[in-house]
Amino acid sequence: MQRAAATEEPAVRDAVSAPDTEGRARRMTRRFPRLTRDTARPEGGGRAASGDAPAPARQWPILAVLGTVGLGLLLTALDMFRLGTILIGLALLGGAALRWARPDVGMLAVRSRFTDMITYGALGLAIVLLAMMAQPKPWLEIPFLDDTLHFTVRT
Repeated sequence: MQRAAATEEPAVRDAVSAPDTEGRARRMTRRFPRLTRDTARPEGGGRAASGDAPAPARQWPILAVLGTVGLGLLLTALDMFRLGTILIGLALLGGAALRWARPDVGMLAVRSRFTDMITYGALGLAIVLLAMMAQPKPWLEIPFLDDTLHFTVRT
């Protein structure tokens, strides 16, 4: 009998009681539950403005990035390919800068701050560099990438 009590002691010591949905006390441990009921908000995923502000004002970081991307797509559709794609890349770089500079960016926070900054920054930089290398009359020539392109796409 004493042996069973000794094996239950760490679980009882770590457990706390909290009311469940019907008001009964239930034991909670530090272990992760087998079935999760909710997901945690990503770091920095709080409102970008106070709670009494209207919804667009609370989510201004993602609206700024998506608006700039939309403008870039519109310019690309209107036959200004290089300018439009550079604007899309700059929007992603702006998203990385907002993620770094602001403590709360609302829905712009998808993953951890580090992962979001690396993802937005790398994709934005790649889009800007590729847009600057686009033919005809590239603004930027990187020999390594130019050789890779000619090696993979033979004309």
